[in-house]
Amino acid sequence: MSDDKDHLLCLGLTDSTKKLHVRESHKGSLESQPWAWMFLPGFSSSFSFTAVAFASEEATSNEVYVVGEIFEFGIQLIYLGALLALLGIGSFFVVRQILVRRELENAAKELQERVRTGEASALEYFELGAVMLRKKFYPLAAKYLEKAIEKWEGDVQELAQVHNALGFSYVSDGKIDISIIQFEKAVKLQPGYVTAWNNLGDAYEKKKELKDAVKAYDQALLFDPNNKVARTCRDSIKERLDLFE
Repeated sequence: MSDDKDHLLCLGLTDSTKKLHVRESHKGSLESQPWAWMFLPGFSSSFSFTAVAFASEEATSNEVYVVGEIFEFGIQLIYLGALLALLGIGSFFVVRQILVRRELENAAKELQERVRTGEASALEYFELGAVMLRKKFYPLAAKYLEKAIEKWEGDVQELAQVHNALGFSYVSDGKIDISIIQFEKAVKLQPGYVTAWNNLGDAYEKKKELKDAVKAYDQALLFDPNNKVARTCRDSIKERLDLFE
């Protein structure tokens, strides 16, 4: 319960607390007001309107307090509803991640069985390599992607995607030099392949070859002027280069 109160305070829901203090101050005033003697026995009835007025004021104060309590309760319900909604969204994403993992596991098993029996096509090797990339098994991913390139008989431009994926598996495994070779092959096969240009720029940046990285990002922007990744990375590198000049 203390956590809920902390949340409510963070939300600035302190009006009810103020109302409580107001009510307590009114209760105190009943006992300490200098005109309280008017309610003593034998006091003139001509002053009875004062008692009525005070009773009315006290009733109004109580009504305000009750309304305040109702308002606070309503806010708490809204807060609780929002919290449950957030928990529901969180649960949805957890379930979704579990389903994605299961799908990856099932896909990997089916494709590995095809590989084991020697029936896997170049495209299936590519798919298995992509699954291993998702699972972050980079050496295995590289193995299957290399096999996909070896067996490839499809469209040459589509082969660029395999080289890009292979380059990504290498750079993720810390093999920067051979990743650059794969990214360069990808952009040679498909010059407008913006993702491969960005990956090439990133690989050059990791290798501390900043001028080559800028050139790669410039190429990405040539084909996609609104590409935020390329622009942000290129501008950041240029600022660093300016500091050294």
